[in-house]
Formats: sequence, structure tokens, C-alpha cells
Amino acid sequence: MDQNAADHITYLVLLAAVAGMLLLVSVFLLFRLYRSNKKKRETEKKFNDLESRINSLQLENLESRLNPHLFKNILNSIQSHAYQTYFALDKLANVLDYILYESRNKFVTPQEEIEFALNLIEINKIKVSPLFELKVKTKIHENEPLYEQRILAPLISIDLIENAFKHADLQSPDAFISIVFEFKDSTFYLTVSNKISSRSPLKKEKGGIGSETLEQRLKIIYNENFKLERFAENDIYISHLKINLLEHKAKMLAAR
Repeated sequence: MDQNAADHITYLVLLAAVAGMLLLVSVFLLFRLYRSNKKKRETEKKFNDLESRINSLQLENLESRLNPHLFKNILNSIQSHAYQTYFALDKLANVLDYILYESRNKFVTPQEEIEFALNLIEINKIKVSPLFELKVKTKIHENEPLYEQRILAPLISIDLIENAFKHADLQSPDAFISIVFEFKDSTFYLTVSNKISSRSPLKKEKGGIGSETLEQRLKIIYNENFKLERFAENDIYISHLKINLLEHKAKMLAAR
């Protein structure tokens, strides 16, 4: 074998050795990358599970604060107008059924929540004069599939309604409360407006639980799929809640 042939063989052996070494390094790096990605996925899953558990605990805590607060307001209304007790207790029975049974579910149907809110309004009506202008409207597209699907957080309408009765001017001739429920294009809307009372509301040590609870629940449950606006125009206070249930459902399905 001449020198050129020997050199060629040596070159091929070295080339094969380098190629083999590169192959081993590549396999090793791919294995490390696989393990790294696997560990990353496991870490992300643990983080998501922990975040979900924290959110669940937050919601349970918020709901445990919310229900006693609601009951106190309802019972105070009934007690102050004894002559309407029978009618109020009949509506209260419906409210209690909803809170004790349906609201324990993570979600209810928009139909159930709206029916609950209408019962709540009937109870609050005993606070005002029969001549007081209370306008309640429902603009519902009942044929939409999501209207009867459990996708809406229960008790989501309490805060806006209770605040209207609490802070409205109930004495002046042009006083009013307007409550409008809408369900269209798989979106839940609640708009509440009232004439603001000129009297300064009494300060309470533990006030504002409902407002704080609503904000936190909406952020935890619906993230960016909701919009809550509260503002005053002249002497009218307006609250508007919009929840895009279709986008929320799509993200829930994608997360599974």
C-alpha cells in the first residue's frame, strides 16, 4: 500500500471518528433538550395546578364573605317592611334555593342567574314607594345555545343591583333605578343606572365587600373576557358589566 492510500484511509478514519463524535454529541444534546423540555412542562404543570388551587381558595373565601353579606341586606329589607313580609318571604325562598344549591356550582346558566336577579329585585322593591320609578328590562335571545349552558359565575349580578338600591336617591320626584339584562351573541350584559342621592352615605367599617368581591371574581374567572365600567354622568351613576361567554368557553376548551 503506497503512502497516498495510507493517508487516504487515515483521513477517512479520522472523518468517521469526527462524524461519530458529532453524532454522539448531537444525541446527547437532544437528550438533554428533551429532558429539559420535559422538566419545563412538568414545572409549568405544577405551577398551573398551584395557581388553579390558589384561585379556587380565593373564590371560596370570596363566596364565604359574599353570602352572609347578601343575607344581611335581604333580611334588613324584609324586617323594615313587615306588611309585605309574606310576598318578600316567597321571593326569599327562591333566592335561598339558588344560593344554597345552584350557587355552590362553579357555574350556572345565564337563564338561572337572571331569574335569581329578578327575584332579588322584587325583594329590594319593598324598600321604595310604589310610585318610585323602577324600570327592569330583559332583552334575551333565548334560542342561543349558551343561554342554557352552565358557563356564568353565580351571584355575579348582586353587587350592581344592591348598590343601586343602596345609593339611589329614593326621595326626589325624578328619582329612578333602571336595570337592564341582555343576552345576545353569547354575551351577558347587565346595565344598572340610578339617580345619585345628594345625601352622604353613612360610612361603615366593613363596607365595600361586594364591590371588592365582584372585581376579584371577574378577574379570576374571566380574565380579559369581561369588561366592568362604573361612572357618573351629572347626577346619574351607571354600572355596566359585559362578559363574553363564547370566548371564555373557547379558552376553557383549549386549556383542557
